Amino acid sequence: MKTIVEVKNLVKNFPIGNGFFTALKGVNLEFSEGEFAGLVGPSGSGKTTLLNIIGSLDVPSNGEVVVLSKSVGKLKPKEAAQLRKEKLGFIFQNYNLLPVYTVFENVEFPLLLLNMNADERKKRVMETLSWVGLTDKVKSRPAQLSGGECQRVAIARAMVKRPSLVLADEPTANLDSANSHNILQTMEKLNKELKTSFIFATHDEKVISYLRRIIRLQDGRVVADTSPLNPPKG
Repeated sequence: MKTIVEVKNLVKNFPIGNGFFTALKGVNLEFSEGEFAGLVGPSGSGKTTLLNIIGSLDVPSNGEVVVLSKSVGKLKPKEAAQLRKEKLGFIFQNYNLLPVYTVFENVEFPLLLLNMNADERKKRVMETLSWVGLTDKVKSRPAQLSGGECQRVAIARAMVKRPSLVLADEPTANLDSANSHNILQTMEKLNKELKTSFIFATHDEKVISYLRRIIRLQDGRVVADTSPLNPPKG
């Protein structure tokens, strides 16, 4: 399988007072095309910091992270933005939907940044909303939706440009158990059908039960990297 992410001796420091806090301490990892993997660990373990660097939202203090053949630490801000715009999808625990936009407009937004023509945008948005079961909500606004529906809109927005890699940070944190499983089954289906790679940052056991690869972090280090053969569901 093609390698899409390489993490090499990654160190990340954050300044605190006259010193600094080391959030990641020499992390080495590789992710292949089509993975459904998770960075798992308690708060403060470094998982969100690692996810943000993979997503080019932050840069290494030392070491290197190569994402889709691009070295994140060497990218200029415009180049990092281009990588995110064209190749990466993001799903956050707080949805980050635009409240004054309809469901259709929220999902369409990434395509506007790609200068796609109107007919193709409409086709792509409706196809993507069909994947997540929300074609009947195209004219609704986020305030009119349930938490589970908002998260499905967020998934559609992440997937509409057909990204190579989707990064999901605690995507079920604000959902009940039934909605969590619905969301995870949707992402699992998209991973299998579209071969899109997913990397999660989570400590939610519901998410962990779906992962095909579990990377456990503790105090900024990888302490385990396992691949359950038949992850339990429910």
